[in-house]
Amino acid sequence: MSKLVNPHGGAELKPLLLNGEALKNELRRARELPPLRVTSREVGDLIMMGIGGFTPLDGFMTYADWQGVCDGMKTASGLFWPIPITLSADKAAADSFKEGQDIALLDGENGAILATMTITEKYTIDKAHECMTVFKTTDAEHPGVQMVMAQGEVNIAGPVKVLSQGDFRAKYPGMFLTPAETRAMFDAKGWSTVAAFQTRNPMHRSHEYLAKIAIETCDGVLIHSLLGKLKPGDIPADARSAAISVLIEKYFVKNTVIQAGYPLDMRYAGPREALLHALFRQNYGCSHLIVGRDHAGVGDYYGPFDAHHIFDQIPKDALETRPLKIDWTFWCNKCEGMASMRTCPHEPEDRLLLSGTKLRKALSENEPVPDHFSRPEVLDILRAYYAGLKDDERITVKLAGHSAR
Repeated sequence: MSKLVNPHGGAELKPLLLNGEALKNELRRARELPPLRVTSREVGDLIMMGIGGFTPLDGFMTYADWQGVCDGMKTASGLFWPIPITLSADKAAADSFKEGQDIALLDGENGAILATMTITEKYTIDKAHECMTVFKTTDAEHPGVQMVMAQGEVNIAGPVKVLSQGDFRAKYPGMFLTPAETRAMFDAKGWSTVAAFQTRNPMHRSHEYLAKIAIETCDGVLIHSLLGKLKPGDIPADARSAAISVLIEKYFVKNTVIQAGYPLDMRYAGPREALLHALFRQNYGCSHLIVGRDHAGVGDYYGPFDAHHIFDQIPKDALETRPLKIDWTFWCNKCEGMASMRTCPHEPEDRLLLSGTKLRKALSENEPVPDHFSRPEVLDILRAYYAGLKDDERITVKLAGHSAR
């Protein structure tokens, strides 16, 4: 019998992806339904519902759910949930649909059928209110705020039947894993305590140190990379996963780490997103989430440890997955090794601190990277990635670095 944490909200995963004859029949029916093209963020949310990553949701949220999640981090039914999971449409499209009607949801980029949905409600929201409660800002420079402000004027709620996993499994073979698959892997290894390491970046020495701290206290670590869309200038998933793979191969004990990916776009919601990361990692079977400095942050919108503090502000029974809070980590020349603010007594000038923004700028401009910041094998892969960028892509990386807040 599994010793892993329970899925969120119940004892079983709730994947909404159809299979077999049910899938064939619904796909056939979907081709005859009124279509609605959805955004990249909504595609990721749909696929997470399909594979059970958003257990126990059965579709996109109602107005009561939206308001409850924004203002109190719980749905109308009382389920803990930190970020609204909503679907939007422009007014013309929304006006063409009726409550009680079934529609087909299509990938906005390639037109592929992803799901069918029964509309239960159409409603408008105060977008600025969502941004203030979720992102703590309405600044138009914040990428999450941009996402919300750009969405359609009308939200559409209702249960969904998911018909596709998109192209994630084809693009990332062996890496795109469902919650049922990671749980089976953990059980096969005899793991009962698993720490998730959330990343949208390659892992450097400080990240490696965080994962190894977790391995000292848990049975294993799931290095769980975001496979959806990022902001301009961030390193894409294929280069990132290659760098992580060589790090695991060269610097971790065998069978202590699993690398996998999940299909969401980054929301950059800081503390609220840290809670969402813990919530869906519970569905993947993880007992802990590693929470370091500025988890899921961007620029200077959040304090460096706001994501630590928010876990102390939610009900104790909100999540089974617990935070593994770790202080700022770095290489210390006097300690002659990796350390944190809690373990290193030395002065700032003895410590090697380098932000991801500065590192990306150095790599894009072929500048040297300080010793002990990253493993040489990782830097080799990242330098090869930057060397392969076209001139216009290189300019985007530089501008993203200069404009980061």
